[in-house]
Amino acid sequence: MDIPRMGVPDELADRMSMAEQHEYLRSRLSRRRMLRSSAVTVGVLAVGGALGPGTAVAAAPATGTRTDAVDGSLVAPVGRHLAFGAEPDTQFRVSWQVPAAVKKPFLRFGRHPWDLGHKIEAEVRALHTPALTPTGTPVDQYYLHVELDRLQPDTTYYYGVGHQGFDPASQQAISTLQTFRTAPSRHGRHHRPFAPFTFTAFGDQGVSAHAAGNDHVILAQKPAFHLHAGDICYADPAGSGQDSDKSVYTATTWDSFLAQTETVAAKVPWMVSYGNHDMEAWYSHNGYGGENARFFLPDNGPDPRTAPGVYSFKYGNVGVISLDANDVSYEIPANLGITAGRQTAWLDRRLRELRGDDSIDFIVVFFHHCAFSTTHQHASEGGVREAWVPLFEKYRVDLVINGHNHVYERTDAILGNKVAKAVPSGGTVEPAKDGVVYVTAGAAGRSLYFFDAPDTYEGHENHQDSVNTYHFAKGGVKVPETVEWSRVRYTGYSFIKVDVTPAHRGRTTTMKVTALAEDGTQVDHYTVARRAGECREH
Repeated sequence: MDIPRMGVPDELADRMSMAEQHEYLRSRLSRRRMLRSSAVTVGVLAVGGALGPGTAVAAAPATGTRTDAVDGSLVAPVGRHLAFGAEPDTQFRVSWQVPAAVKKPFLRFGRHPWDLGHKIEAEVRALHTPALTPTGTPVDQYYLHVELDRLQPDTTYYYGVGHQGFDPASQQAISTLQTFRTAPSRHGRHHRPFAPFTFTAFGDQGVSAHAAGNDHVILAQKPAFHLHAGDICYADPAGSGQDSDKSVYTATTWDSFLAQTETVAAKVPWMVSYGNHDMEAWYSHNGYGGENARFFLPDNGPDPRTAPGVYSFKYGNVGVISLDANDVSYEIPANLGITAGRQTAWLDRRLRELRGDDSIDFIVVFFHHCAFSTTHQHASEGGVREAWVPLFEKYRVDLVINGHNHVYERTDAILGNKVAKAVPSGGTVEPAKDGVVYVTAGAAGRSLYFFDAPDTYEGHENHQDSVNTYHFAKGGVKVPETVEWSRVRYTGYSFIKVDVTPAHRGRTTTMKVTALAEDGTQVDHYTVARRAGECREH
């Protein structure tokens, strides 16, 4: 039987929200086919165990593979990736993928590779993607997750994942074991500082040799965690939940991405926020049903169902907040207003709480769309400036990390859309008095963008006092502007590392922010400084 084209026509998608596109895609399948395929797929997935809450309802026939006949010893887990729970000193989440449904998936863990006595059953979150184009094929994907609580702080654990027929504790599979380390305890730190640590960040990775190269250099930094500021794998290359003349949604891109990222993410918590390419209309009304199946993120945001990529956690003396900028984007409005203001209200509360916590010195916020950028392609998002920048300035956020633009760019310290203090490479900023610095780190591996102004970075200084650019306003209108805050611009694959040096109360604590090219070359660095341990109520 010929399968009708399932994508949303561009002329319709331009007028449709993400929820409307989701309904359109679903309605394109007949009720008869939906009932038939649901029965087939549920029968297949039942082999793997109870379906988890992230499971997408099937709506097309599953592939002809008889997964109940698969020998578990022939199926190896792939794509391991870690995440923190809401309390990183005691909570971890372990996720992975299997290429076929398996029986009784589980995780083993312990403090030594020869002591993996703790065994926990895994949750199955399965996705079925029908053939969305005439030449496409249906895809079934199986994602597994384990929730680990009541762990010991500041402790290294060994873990292995498996299922019936594949035991990571066996001699044949013991080489698949990995490790993770919990965050330092948040108790009893009033008399001595946390130990120094490093974290890394970028956005817009995708699957490529450059993406893999960045991963290798990141792993060499030995980060405590990594932040991925949206546009994770580009299974949807269109970026707005609609069809593109150039490409179509390819679910199996996720298989390649998770295999690529496993080199780092199996050891380092990989904390993601969601970008415009992460809205996948088929799986749910908000476009995040697929992401919910693949990732297990903290659920302490305003509404995990509506905004699953919005959450926060504390590591040492740093508070981290992940936001969903699709909710406020004028440029790509498929999910504009999806939280009805709840995300922004939560952000205000969370920033106030963190700034009033005397164990937290620095606040880092990461999300996809840029508040301040001068690239030719996306430039700045006016919706972010209107909704969130006033809060960043009110609470003097110490570092804002964005993706979206596939370059590296850093601003001077900004207040009121103007330069409050120039911060050249090697400089120091004190946000409490100087303002907020914004970093675009979107050159993780996807094809690079360009600036209309010349690049300027360490060893290649070419500073311009002003740059002509634009920002997106309501209705997707481009508003030209001339700005003076663009301090560093680098057109090359790169990421940032942040070295945090805590200090005793009353002394100066620092975050050194460094931009590294994919070959490890330093292209920018500056230091954020604060006085440690001071409660700053707002």
